[in-house]
Amino acid sequence: MLGEMLQWQYPADAVLSRWLRAHPKLGARDRVELADGVFDVLRHLRRYRQFAESGTGPASRRLAILGLASVFEPAKLDQALSAEEKAWLDHVRGIDVRGLAPAVRWSLPDWLAERLSQLDDAEALIEALNQPAPLDLRVNSLKAERDAMLQALREGPAARFEPRATPYSPWGIRMQGRPPINRWPMFERGEIEVQDEGSQILTALVAPRRGEMIIDYCAGAGGKTLLLGALMRSTGRLYAFDVSNARLARAKPRFARSGLSNIVPVVIDADNDQRVRRLRGKAHRVLVDAPCSGLGTLRRNPDLKWRQHPGSLEELRALQARILRQASECVAPGGRLVYATCSVLPEENQQQVEAFLAANPDFELLDAGEIITDRCKNLTLEGPYLSMRPDRHGTDGFFAAAMQRSAAGRSA
Repeated sequence: MLGEMLQWQYPADAVLSRWLRAHPKLGARDRVELADGVFDVLRHLRRYRQFAESGTGPASRRLAILGLASVFEPAKLDQALSAEEKAWLDHVRGIDVRGLAPAVRWSLPDWLAERLSQLDDAEALIEALNQPAPLDLRVNSLKAERDAMLQALREGPAARFEPRATPYSPWGIRMQGRPPINRWPMFERGEIEVQDEGSQILTALVAPRRGEMIIDYCAGAGGKTLLLGALMRSTGRLYAFDVSNARLARAKPRFARSGLSNIVPVVIDADNDQRVRRLRGKAHRVLVDAPCSGLGTLRRNPDLKWRQHPGSLEELRALQARILRQASECVAPGGRLVYATCSVLPEENQQQVEAFLAANPDFELLDAGEIITDRCKNLTLEGPYLSMRPDRHGTDGFFAAAMQRSAAGRSA
């Protein structure tokens, strides 16, 4: 399995899921430990590969040993090792990683280490991105209240996952570990969904109102669509656009569980879609959660730093600019456009917004902090953008900008 992941042909979580389905006799605890060990290797791959240059035997086994060393107590793991492997692992455990080159210590490809090192408090950000993430849930406000849901979780079997309210989102609950929420009755009833707190907050930046026409232009698996629909109290019309029929198909069971009746899923063409053209200038609000490098989600998807490269980043930047331009045409005069990514790189974030505003003078940048202050009372932003980081906010890395179209529409 690890060998297949390191080919970078498929996302690591997809490879893991397929392997686990092929081994149904594994117990729940074994599955969690295996997943934790494998993902630890992906997080620290460059450092582990340097360590694995010493020792004997297959390199893949040495990588696996280092990953499992993060999961098991030393005495338990040592029982499965030969004397030579144990001696090698003891040697590795004694290495002071502070003496390693930064890109090796951080386990980043050189190009990404260079880009991230230019950001504010770079080392704190990189270290946070290399840590496992907790699981954030969002309470469906159409069906449940957060306080009541927290009490129910704390009084039941879920208490061992230490549920607590998220600090910023009024709908979020943070869980430790890997709770099997897809088997919980409240999940099956559509009362809770998985959604990172940062994603919840950037959805709040859209600030939809009842009865409006809203477009979630890159709906994907539908997490933000669901929150938009709940904030609209299932009124108006909420279009869930995506170019992938498979992604929208996976979202439909979530839409059904939610109890929302205002969602209209639509598979669109990447260019010149007739349905998009018919909505030109009609939507009160448009959310563009653009395809991006995903580097803000490295806590959950550590393989992305090895699967992305400067060439793919340039392709994504061109795609983001095109989608943002297309989506903006749907915004009504006086309406709002929100551009968002789960990246921490300026070229996918601020630079995209600046380029769009320069080419579209009928849009102006709004202050994100002023918009979300009513719903996210504990969150203070610096500057006009929403910028969330794991080291500062405990969320994935998210960026969003809110823009408003002039009441007169496009300038001549």
